[in-house]
Amino acid sequence: MTIRRGEAWGETVPSPADLVIAHSDAEARALVVHQMIASDGPLVLGLAAGDLARTMGGGTPGRFPGEVVRAPVDVLRLDAAGQRTWAVAHVVARRQWWRGEVLLAMNAQFLGAYDVAPRAHPNDGRVDVLRVAQTMTLRTRLAARARARIGVHLPHPQITSRQTPGTTVQFARPLTLWVDGERWIEAAELTITVEPDALVVHA
Repeated sequence: MTIRRGEAWGETVPSPADLVIAHSDAEARALVVHQMIASDGPLVLGLAAGDLARTMGGGTPGRFPGEVVRAPVDVLRLDAAGQRTWAVAHVVARRQWWRGEVLLAMNAQFLGAYDVAPRAHPNDGRVDVLRVAQTMTLRTRLAARARARIGVHLPHPQITSRQTPGTTVQFARPLTLWVDGERWIEAAELTITVEPDALVVHA
């Protein structure tokens, strides 16, 4: 069940001996995509590393086997250019980081070294969508990137941020879509839908 404000989330349990372990967001996504296509119900997996694992307080070496946090997690369903996939941590739409449009859709709080979405929770039924204005200068982007290392880049007059259970975004020109760190396709429109409780994670 999607978490509500003030409620406890997850429980500490011993990691199961037969638990499938993903060592990155991309590995976790590949397992989720396979599960979604097979329609076998919620996938249960361990996260040894990656931005979703870090968001959940995990991602430390040697965590498995041992005590871990088990919790339900949402995933993001993505539809673009007649194709469909899923993301566990984040989606980035861009041609370049330093000019033009940039969109980030965050299920996790972190994107690599950056605290991109400090308010994001992977089980709140919403995706955090940040959009960088095309007119944002290189100097301003560099300053925002530096502030994003500690999550103080928002609010910003040239970065819109919202939380939503789903959205369709259109771009001025086709952008490359990066899903959990891997290049997917180019598209001029992207539909993002949160699928609550689609994954059970040990991290």
